Amino acid sequence: MTSVTSIQSAGYSVFIGPQALGDLNSFLQKGGYNKGKLFILVDEHTARHCLPSLTAQVALLEGASILEIESGEASKNIEVCTRLWRAMAELGADRQSLLLNVGGGVIGDMGGFVASTYKRGIPFIQVPTTLLSQVDASVGGKTGIDLDHLKNEIGLFSVPQGVFIWPDFLKTLGRREMISGFAEIIKHALIADKGYWTQLQTCNIADAVVWEELIRHSVQIKNEIVLADPKEKGIRKALNFGHTIGHAIESYFLENDKRQLLHGEAVAVGMIAEAYLSFKYNDFPELELNEVTSFIKSHFSYVEMESMADHRLLELMRHDKKNEKGALNFTLLNRIGEYSINKHATVAQISEALNYYREAAI
Repeated sequence: MTSVTSIQSAGYSVFIGPQALGDLNSFLQKGGYNKGKLFILVDEHTARHCLPSLTAQVALLEGASILEIESGEASKNIEVCTRLWRAMAELGADRQSLLLNVGGGVIGDMGGFVASTYKRGIPFIQVPTTLLSQVDASVGGKTGIDLDHLKNEIGLFSVPQGVFIWPDFLKTLGRREMISGFAEIIKHALIADKGYWTQLQTCNIADAVVWEELIRHSVQIKNEIVLADPKEKGIRKALNFGHTIGHAIESYFLENDKRQLLHGEAVAVGMIAEAYLSFKYNDFPELELNEVTSFIKSHFSYVEMESMADHRLLELMRHDKKNEKGALNFTLLNRIGEYSINKHATVAQISEALNYYREAAI
């Protein structure tokens, strides 16, 4: 029996639906993996809430070695990677071993990086358990860790053996984590599909059936873009809408020991600010700017940032990997469902956009 949806990506399949764990069991059996060669990376939350369901439905995983890290972006660094490499070496992991990354974006990004660099690369599988990782982080072949507070500064492109998305894992999440993931769904609609955007206005996000449909749609959008530009030389930059400013805000809150923002919460701020840049400097209609601002505001709490933070935010933006020849590089909207890449903005324009957020989203 197969899952509801199987999407083919670059050399691997993405399985989505209630039978995804059954597909994972079949995959492991066909791959000839034995229990001594299987490793599972989790944090304390997925160890408690997700691992029991996973091992109950995938018999081969009952004897796998468990690697556990502390949850949160603060763990996504080279020191934690070193501990994981040492643990794998002590447990006898070799190049025929397989690492299953069971968790959210941090687990997927870092687990993929750890696997891809251990003994010059061992295979890995993504089992995303948060909405954010299911619709975005698990697909696309990006792995990485943070350098100090600079997001994903170290990493490489490396594709998994497969991605297995079991929507029932979402039942373990609170509303804040679900809404954080919803930010990436909003982004997919804004850059690629106006009909999808219209659908989001009326869907009941408390309905689990709706989530499965949204996951499938978002994975399809991202996968089509990634297949066309796997190394982010061109149109894949579209997926960074909201992220140039969003990543800087996320890093700023991390380094200042303030209330930690979830990734999607920071991206929501970034999308409003970058929608404003789109309006002012890319002919994005004001009516659509107001529509985007109102919709995001209705789902995300206001993030208070004093204007004196702008200088540091701009410094963080200068580390963005999309920048070219010293210019701050953005993806901006033309219309809802259409975008432009490689758009530049000045310091004054970015500050203006941040002030728009402060005034319009409160």
